[in-house]
Amino acid sequence: MLVRFFSVLLLATAFCFSQEATVVKKWTDQLLFTAAQDGQGPTIQIRNMFHTLGGIYDAWAAYDNNEKTYFLGQNKAGKVIPFNANFFNKNQNIDSLRNIAINYTAYRILYSHYSEYGSKGRTIDPMIDLFESLGGDINYHDTDYMNGKPESLGNYIAAQIIEYGFNDGSREDDRFENYHYFKINEDMRPDLPGVQQLNDPNRWQAINIDPYLDIKGPDHSLTPWNRLLVRGNGDFLTPYWGEVIPFALNEKDKEVKTSDNGTYNLYFDPGQPSLFNLDDPISSEAYKWGFGLVLDWSSYMDSDQKELWDISPKGITENYIPKTLDEFKAYYNIVGNNLNRKKNKNPVTGNYYQKNIVKKSDYIRTIAEFWVDAVNTPSPPGHWLQFLVNISYKEGFKRKWRGKGKSLNQLEWDAKSFFFLSGTLHDAAIACWSAKGYYDYVRPITAIRYLGGLGQSSDKNLPNYHPNGLTLIPNKIALVKANDPLVGDKKEHLHKIKVMAWRGPEAIEDTEKDTAGVGWILAENWWPYQRYSFTTPPFAGYVSGHSTFSLAGAEILTYITGSPYFYGGLETFTAEKNTFLEFENGPSETVTLQWATYYDAAIETCLSRVWGGIHPPIDDIRGRELGQKVARNAISFAEKFFK
Repeated sequence: MLVRFFSVLLLATAFCFSQEATVVKKWTDQLLFTAAQDGQGPTIQIRNMFHTLGGIYDAWAAYDNNEKTYFLGQNKAGKVIPFNANFFNKNQNIDSLRNIAINYTAYRILYSHYSEYGSKGRTIDPMIDLFESLGGDINYHDTDYMNGKPESLGNYIAAQIIEYGFNDGSREDDRFENYHYFKINEDMRPDLPGVQQLNDPNRWQAINIDPYLDIKGPDHSLTPWNRLLVRGNGDFLTPYWGEVIPFALNEKDKEVKTSDNGTYNLYFDPGQPSLFNLDDPISSEAYKWGFGLVLDWSSYMDSDQKELWDISPKGITENYIPKTLDEFKAYYNIVGNNLNRKKNKNPVTGNYYQKNIVKKSDYIRTIAEFWVDAVNTPSPPGHWLQFLVNISYKEGFKRKWRGKGKSLNQLEWDAKSFFFLSGTLHDAAIACWSAKGYYDYVRPITAIRYLGGLGQSSDKNLPNYHPNGLTLIPNKIALVKANDPLVGDKKEHLHKIKVMAWRGPEAIEDTEKDTAGVGWILAENWWPYQRYSFTTPPFAGYVSGHSTFSLAGAEILTYITGSPYFYGGLETFTAEKNTFLEFENGPSETVTLQWATYYDAAIETCLSRVWGGIHPPIDDIRGRELGQKVARNAISFAEKFFK
């Protein structure tokens, strides 16, 4: 089922559009489509979006001497990009010239970024179709913009940004290959028990899924290109990304640190995550609690579970940042049990939000998939760009910068707002991946299996005791006994740790008909709630990219629109019964996700990655902090840049 990307891209299908799409929107739609088809990863995708939308913005701004350009005439990658602003006849229809220049700029940049990849049959051909439908000539390559032709200006802007891209620290000319990072741990095969060869339980462990794919077969819900990408995904995606030239990040916020894996630029250094010490159970408490919570939350992925939640916009929107371990425990107890829900009013209608009662298990499985933003999607930053596109084209939306002053025309709004958001999210990727590369932190699939393999830490008088093992919890974590169905034909699993959790892909033969459900499994066989072909992302966990991107996105959308609320005070997405889920069949009933504010959506995104078994709380919270810092820095830049 190739529905994930299209369900995200077509969030706007129920909307009434305010007017015909501008050339900026058409190319942004193409960007999002291309990213989903190509699947290079969030850092690379948002860089491509930023380059394209930055070029589009400059093509718009070049025709007004009162507007600042971002690339043209500015010092980028160590040199000033030449630009003479007096190149066109001021008496012409400026927006018609802009449309042509934007078309050429976008096409040339996108073609350069995607033409060398295996997905090009599904990405380049649609680009050409769009370019030509907007009047472009693929054979016109002149870059002498002083001739006054907008086609030449578009080609010139694209050529300069393409050249800049080969010098921006991304290593595009080497196909984004790592150059100093090496893996501390041997790769894990998730189809085999445990973690196999783990040298350090604090460090990232790559996943080798190839043997399992050979046994289970290809994931037919993926595009053919993305089906290839999941093979051999054991390399860390762009751990050096802190070296990439940012949009607005400042040198004063950067710290250069050296580890056993090289030197890293850390922006807004989030500090050390919770660490495991084999010889000191007390110092390992936060580590054990964090990954233990991920394990506990896995036990609620039960399609037969009957507990009901009200998921209307009522109270889990506060971006609370816990500091101490006790504060972490209290916060995740609240959000993990739907507590402290408040009755809120829609500020637009003045009415209270109506209750939205669904099964807890349906809700958490739905958000775990809706926000996954992995293969077949435009990636997490693309999701937030899509939100902005949808908002910008709602009927009645006032295109006022920060909600103030006169309304901008649609072309100006699109050029400025899409560029600004993409630049901020580009910075979020740089700051987030700089931490990922330096701290190289473990993912839950490794930590949970490792802790379970140590044994139980509850009672020295019981079998399989280890002071740093998992804590036994009635009906949650237990020892395998002699008469247990998990004990094995030769009782080879006697006294191992078993956990109540989602049973994993082995329990599913047909994703359109089967659900894995929740039951007792050996801790050494635990899987996150993800597609089997993409068990966990190919890069370290700390900090969470979803949390960083989402809080940055929420902050910027609030700033741009002048309100924390979605237009109309409510945004929704409907996941249809027994249709929406791709990892397994479901949800068992139709679920309509609802968000009053951008922060509602952002916090739900953050929590979805804990529910889905991808991040422990420390990854989430530090990612939220980082995303806010990145966004507020970008806002400071915008205050001076945009008029």
